[in-house]
Amino acid sequence: MSIEALPWTPPPAVDVEALPAGKWWDAVRAAPTVGERALELLGDETGAVIQDKNGPLYWLVEVGSATSWHLRQVRVLTQLADESTYLGVPPVSWTEGHLTHWRVPLTADCYLTDAWKLWGALAEADRAEYGRMPEGRQLCYRCRLPTDEPIPVDVEDNRSAVGKVTYACPPHAPLYSKRRPRTLTSAAAAEHEGRR
Repeated sequence: MSIEALPWTPPPAVDVEALPAGKWWDAVRAAPTVGERALELLGDETGAVIQDKNGPLYWLVEVGSATSWHLRQVRVLTQLADESTYLGVPPVSWTEGHLTHWRVPLTADCYLTDAWKLWGALAEADRAEYGRMPEGRQLCYRCRLPTDEPIPVDVEDNRSAVGKVTYACPPHAPLYSKRRPRTLTSAAAAEHEGRR
């Protein structure tokens, strides 16, 4: 079976082409940290995987097989009732480099990934990266808005059985810094000692 026998034709070897999700396949997007771990967990059971130039990984799955998923840092690209969703698909020959490329090359034998196996790997990667999913929505430390995808960014040890957990929404999690502002007394002490 040749690559031409696939139900869709990959773009010519010129540039990335925007192809509609939900027509031949749906795509599952995972943030780099979760995606890398899931790819490792899947091993030889993965289908073709696209890695875009910013790091996220995209698996192609059967249309409609992943629509109800809810995992942190994971998105399902599919045809929606009122809008189209597109995925940038590189030429088949682009299998390495810093541009969008096929991380796991597309072949007739390596095409769609089994959705349930992918969900299992992504769920395990989610728990390993971010811990147990908290009950209910949490407030982001930065934007102060509730998020359905709370990512723990800090745990304050208060010497009791339960520490205080600080959460962030996915866009603000990378911006979290453990640097705490100096209190007035510590600023005064630093000035007294000649430190900044």
